[in-house]
Amino acid sequence: MKTKKLLIFNGSPREGNTVEALKALREGLKDHPELEVREIKAADVNIIPCTGCDVCMSSGDCIFEDDSPETNKAVMDADFILFATPVYWWGVTAQIKLVIDKFYACHEIFKTMPKKIGTIVIGEAGLYDPQYEIIEKQFWCISDYLNWTKVSSKSYSANKPTDLHDQPESLAEIRGLAQAIAEAVAD
Repeated sequence: MKTKKLLIFNGSPREGNTVEALKALREGLKDHPELEVREIKAADVNIIPCTGCDVCMSSGDCIFEDDSPETNKAVMDADFILFATPVYWWGVTAQIKLVIDKFYACHEIFKTMPKKIGTIVIGEAGLYDPQYEIIEKQFWCISDYLNWTKVSSKSYSANKPTDLHDQPESLAEIRGLAQAIAEAVAD
């Protein structure tokens, strides 16, 4: 059985519900040794904001010396990319947005590399709130532009840092995402 690579971008700068969700996912992943998992915590990488100078379009590299070449290489190596983020002001966190913005340096290469992606989004508001739809549409646009396939999108409402821990049905659903990811990369 060929090993497939799952890359997780953890967009949370804190230890709260997103980390709890990823713990549940890792529990589910124990049943899938065919998946090699790498997690990048966006708050722990040094990413200088993109200035839109377009130098990377001719050189292939960002003018800033930061960790974006490593994060972009991790994307290239992955079969499935999971973006896990809390909602900050109706969007993804600034930390994960910095990582995504630096995809620009490799977007032409990424377009030739089929990837499957998913999201786990956790916000304070109820699931009826448009913040979840806004984030989901952003990832649909990203995957459409890069010729990637968006496989899953899960949203959860959890306010205090321990709220998700007290939602056993949500944690069970997140553990079950491991099976969906394994099936998606097996295709």
